[in-house]
Amino acid sequence: MKSITNHILMVRPFRFRKNEQTASTNYYQKQLQSLSEAEITRQAQDEFDRLVKVLRAHGVQVTVYQDPGVHDTPDSLFPNNWVSFHAEQRALFYPMYAPNRRLERTSKIFEALAKEGISITLEADLSQAEHNKQFLEGTGSMVLDRAHKIAYAALSERTDQVLLHDFCQRMGYQPIAFVAYQTVGEERLPIYHTNVMMSVGPTFALVGFDSVDDPKECALLEDTLVKTNKTLIRLSEKQLAQFSGNALTVQGTAGPLLVMSSAGYHALTDDQIKQLEKHLTLIHSPLPTIETCGGGSARCMMAEVF
Repeated sequence: MKSITNHILMVRPFRFRKNEQTASTNYYQKQLQSLSEAEITRQAQDEFDRLVKVLRAHGVQVTVYQDPGVHDTPDSLFPNNWVSFHAEQRALFYPMYAPNRRLERTSKIFEALAKEGISITLEADLSQAEHNKQFLEGTGSMVLDRAHKIAYAALSERTDQVLLHDFCQRMGYQPIAFVAYQTVGEERLPIYHTNVMMSVGPTFALVGFDSVDDPKECALLEDTLVKTNKTLIRLSEKQLAQFSGNALTVQGTAGPLLVMSSAGYHALTDDQIKQLEKHLTLIHSPLPTIETCGGGSARCMMAEVF
């Protein structure tokens, strides 16, 4: 199957703010004290629209689903956590850590895709695991190497090992599990989502190896990437904090594209950019409000449609 796609689903926010229900495990989230919630929402919508425009300008098909505002869903612009799409037009729904994020799941996205001639079948709804306080937040929790059928997963409160293995057994993936940390004050605390600390493209991987404190886990991660012929581009903790790792490879008109935020792009060194440009074209768009309040970036905003 294809390992990258030229079609993504994005959810335009109705409201946006720092989600109080996710902040306890997402240490990248911060409060914008000087702005009202309405102003923060407006800025996030503008940043969203700009990214969509950049993607479409490079030939990426973008299906935009407008959050109707029925529920209080301040993180609705991060759909990749509750839905993933797979070969043969299949989809999975996932169990979410924050109660207000569970309200984001909706089959109406299938109606939006159907208008574009794509009929999706819901293969499985794993959300019942929420009753057991087990969570697996889609392609936030798992960075998928679709070509080699490998699921990289940084275990945390939002990424349950049992559910990871259930997904892998169901979909035919090999799990590579580890714990990734960030420094918060004097503590080393788990990074909430794998896609913040690594991005796997067809021929390269951006990885914050320094976040994996266990030497054996770090060696397994590196060895697996090397064995699948990935050029390794190592990211520092400072670069992870600027969301350089929260990037996604998609197919554009002229070839593959690496999509990230402008903050993530500008945090890369000249050498890293040159390395990446041997593989694909880099595109970026500014997402300062979304990154500050949401603690997520460009990759979190895109659900790949296969």
